[in-house]
Amino acid sequence: MQLQLRLRTKLLLAMVAISTGLTAMSLIVVSRAIQRRERSRIEQDLNNSVLAFRTAEHQREASLTRAAALMADLPIVRALMTTQHPATIQDASEHLWPLAGADLFALTSPGGAVFAYHLRSNNLSGERSQGLIGGALRRGNRWELWAADGHVYEAALQPIYFGGAEQNDPLGFLVLGFEIDETVVRELSAVSGSDVAFRSGAQVWGSSLPAEQQRALASIAAGTPAPGGPGAQSSASQVAELRLGGEHFLATTVGLSLPGQPPLELTVLRSLDRATAFLHSLNRLLLALGIVAVVAGSALMFVISHTITRPLQTLVSSVRALGRGDYEYPLVAHAGDEAGELTLAFEQMRTRIQKTQRELVESERLATIGQMASSISHDLRHHLAAIYANAEFLADDRRSSSDRSDCYGEIRSAVLEMTEMLESLLEFSRTRESLRRDYGNVAESIERAVHAVRLHREYQSILIDVHVNGSTEGAFDSKKLERVFHNLLLNSCAAVPPAKGLIRVTVEGAANQVTVRIRDNGCGVPRAVRDHIFEPFFSFGKENGTGLGLNVAQKIVADHGGELCLESTSEQGSVFRVTLPLQAVALRAAQKAEVQG
Repeated sequence: MQLQLRLRTKLLLAMVAISTGLTAMSLIVVSRAIQRRERSRIEQDLNNSVLAFRTAEHQREASLTRAAALMADLPIVRALMTTQHPATIQDASEHLWPLAGADLFALTSPGGAVFAYHLRSNNLSGERSQGLIGGALRRGNRWELWAADGHVYEAALQPIYFGGAEQNDPLGFLVLGFEIDETVVRELSAVSGSDVAFRSGAQVWGSSLPAEQQRALASIAAGTPAPGGPGAQSSASQVAELRLGGEHFLATTVGLSLPGQPPLELTVLRSLDRATAFLHSLNRLLLALGIVAVVAGSALMFVISHTITRPLQTLVSSVRALGRGDYEYPLVAHAGDEAGELTLAFEQMRTRIQKTQRELVESERLATIGQMASSISHDLRHHLAAIYANAEFLADDRRSSSDRSDCYGEIRSAVLEMTEMLESLLEFSRTRESLRRDYGNVAESIERAVHAVRLHREYQSILIDVHVNGSTEGAFDSKKLERVFHNLLLNSCAAVPPAKGLIRVTVEGAANQVTVRIRDNGCGVPRAVRDHIFEPFFSFGKENGTGLGLNVAQKIVADHGGELCLESTSEQGSVFRVTLPLQAVALRAAQKAEVQG
């Protein structure tokens, strides 16, 4: 079953669908655009953070190197190193290393043997320090980052000369170092505006991340270092997306180790979830605005669609009224738009149709009058000619009594035919039911109709058999019903062969209804005329006929609330069926009460 929707509903649904689709599309486009923009901004910030770290690290390296150079150039330090006695140097350096303000202070021989070693905390053993210093001297580095025993140090190595540096004969080396502890990590994080983590392989040496996220970061393999190590000037580093403890991060990794050192990396991270947190609130705001827009748009569209479709709805009502034959249905034209033009065009069309219909009815009425006049005049002339001729014969005194009797019969028959013709015309001209119902028996009306047919000389040889089954009593107009059966029997008599003609009339009464079937053994009704036999002034197979017999019979039966139809027809004969509802009980009781009264 196809769902029927009004135009207003279709417009409203279309508006809701379009508004919802555009809102959803806008949300998706805006959300993705902001995500891309935010991601790009974070990546740029990460690269800027790396550059800021490199700048700060160069400044720290330069500051630490200058401090080490100043300490190494002190006369007391050079004088102390000339002793080359570890115990003396260790004791004397107790008063020197606080001057540097460093976390690590060491004096070594030219070969890397540690003469004096001082550490602000016990985070790094002397043996481990000696190994790191010795490695730096072998590599010839004057500044390095060390990751050892869970801590990260940055250290500067400065040679100590007794004479000038041009002699290239150092008495030993002075080592100053600072630990990159939590305070330094927080400072780096503040400078870069991001979270930072120092790691070597799968081990995190220091980080501004919470402990849970540090463990998650340690479980992730080390990223690819930026090209060129700490001394390279790279404009951008590779950015990767990480998930740490249920939070998404964008991260870039910078290599800090010099050639020959164990790998040490700095990972700079920026939380993608925190950075895009406002996006979720923006999405909710946009969604709320979208819903408000859809609701407001739907309400506005409802008003607009009502304004647009109201003239169309009025026009549809006018079309339906026109279909019912109502030409006076009020129709207001809204000028200035297409609906107004359509309404005006429909009003003009309705006026033209009404005018055309009147002209058509008038022409059909004139055509009907002309057809009726032509048919009636022909039949009347035929019967008047018979009356005139037989009257001439009666005027002749030489005619015998038998001849005169025949002439009287012919005149009487012609008068009866003319009377029947006039009665048919009167019945045809009546547009309303004009019945005089009385209690009677349908079978008796049929018998009287059969008797009237047998008065026709040409039909006296035809056998008419009537069979009645059940009660046929009821309320009907007996005279008009008799005319119905008379017309049907005359048509059957005209259709059957005169010598072997047989007409069977079956009457069946049941449940306040009588069904009469008139069956003949004629040649049947041709297929070409079956749809026209009940039309007025249509005659077939008769020399003299008005063409009103079946039409009048059908009208009388319809006035009784019944039905007359051609039930079947073939070359072996035809069957006409008459169905009549009879309200017998109520009318019979009323008549008995009237008689008793």
